[in-house]
Amino acid sequence: MAAGGSERFEKIQMPAAYRLVAEAIEREIVTGRLRAGEAIGTEVELGRQFGVNRSTVREGIRALEEGGYVSRGPDRRLYASLPRYSRLSSRMSRAMVLHEVTFRELYDATLALEMATVAHAVVNVGEESLAAMEKNIAESEAVMDDPVRLCELDTDFHALLAKAAGNRVLELAREPASLLFFPTAEMICRRLPEGAPRMLQAHRLILDALRAHDAAAAATWMRRHLVDWRKGFERAGRDLDEPVERVYARTLAPPGE
Repeated sequence: MAAGGSERFEKIQMPAAYRLVAEAIEREIVTGRLRAGEAIGTEVELGRQFGVNRSTVREGIRALEEGGYVSRGPDRRLYASLPRYSRLSSRMSRAMVLHEVTFRELYDATLALEMATVAHAVVNVGEESLAAMEKNIAESEAVMDDPVRLCELDTDFHALLAKAAGNRVLELAREPASLLFFPTAEMICRRLPEGAPRMLQAHRLILDALRAHDAAAAATWMRRHLVDWRKGFERAGRDLDEPVERVYARTLAPPGE
C-alpha cells in the first residue's frame, strides 16, 4: 500500500482461457512446427490436450479462423493454414516466404518494378483498364474501415496497373513480390489512422496521372506511394530487416507488444 492508503498496483488481468488456447496453436503455426495443411485435431481432442472444455476450444478456434490460422476440412477436423498466402500461386512467392525475405528486400525490389510498371502504363493504358481501376478505388472507399478487404483491393489495384502496362514479362516479373504486399499493408492500415486514407489518395492521383498520360506525375505519385508504405512500416514500429511473414504474425498482437 502507498502512503495515505491509495493503491499502487492495478489488478492483474488474466487472459481468458480461449485466448491461451488460440495463442498456443498460433505459436506452433508461426514457428513452423505446424505446417499449412497439417491436421491439428478435433475440438474434442484439443480440449483433452489443453485440459479445457469444448466451448473454450471452440472460442479459441473461432479467433484463429478469423485470423486465418485454422481452417476446417470436410471431415470437420481442423487444419493449420495461412490463407493470407492462399493467393501465392507461384513457387517464387512461396520461396520468398520460406527464405524469410525482409521488408527492406521487398521494398527495394518493389520500387524498381512498380516504377517500371507505371512508366509503361502511362503510355499504354486503355479505357478498360482506367475503368477497372476507377471501380477498384470506389470499392476501396466503401471499405475504409476494413483493413483486410482494403489491402486486398490495394493488391488488386497494383495488378490492374501492371496489366495496363501492356508488358507481360514485366507483369509476370512483379507478381511474386506483389503477392507479399498484403501482410505489411494490412498491418499499416490496422495500426496507423492515416494509413488507409494516404493509400487511397495515392491510388487516386496515380489514376489521374494515367488518365492524363502525365508520365512525370505518375512517377512522382508512385514513388511517394511506395515511400509512404516504407515510412508507415517504420512508424508502426517494425524493423525493415524483419521477415515479412513474421510481420504478419504480429499484426494480431496489441500495439506495443
